Order: sequence, then C-alpha cells, then structure tokens
Amino acid sequence: MKKLVPIIALFYGMFLFAQQKEIDSTEYYVRMQGDTTWLGTIALDDVYIFGKLKFDDKKERLRYYILRRKTIKVYPYAKLAAERLVELNDSLGKITKKRHKKKYTKEVQKYIEGEFSAELKKLTRTEGQILVKLIHRQTGSTAFDLVKELRNGWRAFWYNTTASAFNISLKEEFIPEERHEDYLIEDILQRAFAANQLKRQKSVLDYDYAELSNKWKNAPKPTESN
Repeated sequence: MKKLVPIIALFYGMFLFAQQKEIDSTEYYVRMQGDTTWLGTIALDDVYIFGKLKFDDKKERLRYYILRRKTIKVYPYAKLAAERLVELNDSLGKITKKRHKKKYTKEVQKYIEGEFSAELKKLTRTEGQILVKLIHRQTGSTAFDLVKELRNGWRAFWYNTTASAFNISLKEEFIPEERHEDYLIEDILQRAFAANQLKRQKSVLDYDYAELSNKWKNAPKPTESN
C-alpha cells in the first residue's frame, strides 16, 4: 500500500500538469458538465440588442400592438404544425410500403385536424392570415402546398377558394425582406423569444433578422392594410 501512494501521486501530478498545460496555452478550453473532452468553442444562440420601439403617431403604435397580440396568439399553432410535419416526414421515411404510407398519412391528417380545428375556428381573418404566413416561416412551405401534399390538388384548391372568400390566401408567403408587416411580425417574435414569452423555433427560411432591422430602419415605411 505504501508503494502505491507515490505512484498514484505521480500520476495525479502528471494529470494536473496536463490540465495546466492546456489552460496556460494561448488558446483556452472548457469542458461541459458530463462531458469528457475539452472544447475550444461553444455554440451559442444569437443574442440581439433590441432598440426602443418608436412610432410616428398613436395610430401606428396601436397597429403594432394589435399585430403583436395576434402574432403571439397564433404562433404556437404554426410551431405545432412544423413539429407535426417533421414527425410525419420522419415516420414516413421509415415506412416502405406505399399503401402503409397512405394509411398513416390519413391517420395523421385526422389527428392534426382534430388538434387544430376547434381552436382555428375561433381565429379572426387577420389572425388566420398571420397564421398562414407563420406556417410558411416555420415549414418553408405554404399552407396550400402542405394541403396539396397531404391530400391532393383539388382539396388544396378548394381550401384556398374557401379561404379566399374571407380574404385569406393559403398561398401567402412570409417575406420579411420585402414586406414591412412581415418584418414587424419577425421583430415581434424575436422580442417575444428574448423575453421567454414564446418558445423559440428557428425559421427554415434564409434571412437574417439583424440585416432586416438595419434595412427597415433606414427605409421609408410603406402604407399597408390589415
């Protein structure tokens, strides 16, 4: 036992020296709890510094806060739709037979419709249109294309025609680079994420919020109708 003590001490000293050597080098390393390797970098989420909201008049302020209330209300539905779509695609990828895929897709359709229909019926026209935009933001596909993919072209046409009667287009896309209202929706989401008011889910679309903010900050504000 006495002979083992110096040996253990020697190895322990070598271990401390190795750690010190790594830490004292020009590069710094960290080790996350529960991990066994040293990391030179840590992936962090983007952090935005938000400017104070400024409005030209009370009408513009009211319009923004109404848009914020509606966006925060419908965002969870768009997030859920994206999650269900990912689950569906993952499951279909594991099914080999076409008829089994078709059967499973129909079952998922019924489940999603049952999960959404009751709440969606309560949405106003503008809330419904914001939801359509956010579905495109979260999935990269328009609501029309999703219906067409999960059902068929005629169903998608019918749903779009019905929605059009209420001034809602299922083909509407989310384009914050071109539409100021879409940028405002993105701004509302980013502020809500930062405040933990909404659970963050990244958009699958290719745009940068910081660049959008710089663009619209210096651009003349267009007149848009709700």
